[in-house]
Amino acid sequence: MEQWLSTLITNTPSDGFDLAIKLSRMGVKKTQPDKDVLYNLRPEYSKNAALLIESSKIIAINFQTISQANNFWK
Repeated sequence: MEQWLSTLITNTPSDGFDLAIKLSRMGVKKTQPDKDVLYNLRPEYSKNAALLIESSKIIAINFQTISQANNFWK
């Protein structure tokens, strides 16, 4: 896999949140590299509130990490 993450430093909290989403998506992609399986599972989790909340939790954890790396944009 190509090097896509060179830093956790971002200019703004919004950029940091976008990076948190990207980290979360890349984690899923790395965990399930078979695109057919991944896309076949999407209808199940896209309509499951509990699984969507779990996804939001992972994004929040990644955002917390990025926020700390950016000294909370102080």
